[in-house]
Amino acid sequence: MAHREQITGLIKSALIPGFALLTLLAIAGYAVLGPTGILAWGEYQAELETRSTQLAQLQVERDALLNRVKLLDPKGADPDLVGELLRKEVNVIHPDEIIIPLK
Repeated sequence: MAHREQITGLIKSALIPGFALLTLLAIAGYAVLGPTGILAWGEYQAELETRSTQLAQLQVERDALLNRVKLLDPKGADPDLVGELLRKEVNVIHPDEIIIPLK
């Protein structure tokens, strides 16, 4: 009987450190294998390079749009751009202009 109580006491005394060890192992496993773990680092680097390329392309497009907005500023619109837009969007031409179809 005393032997059984000794084993039960030993098991009870090992429960808390055992749970702590299991918790630490779970955290370590998550740190290595989780979605933000060490093994996902290479994937994040590749995604960062892709996003950096996309960002550079979008910045070029944004700069082009900002330039176009600047050219269309009502205070000093570029007459060539205004004429081009009128011809393209509204089909407005001067009476002395000739249209040559490309097709």
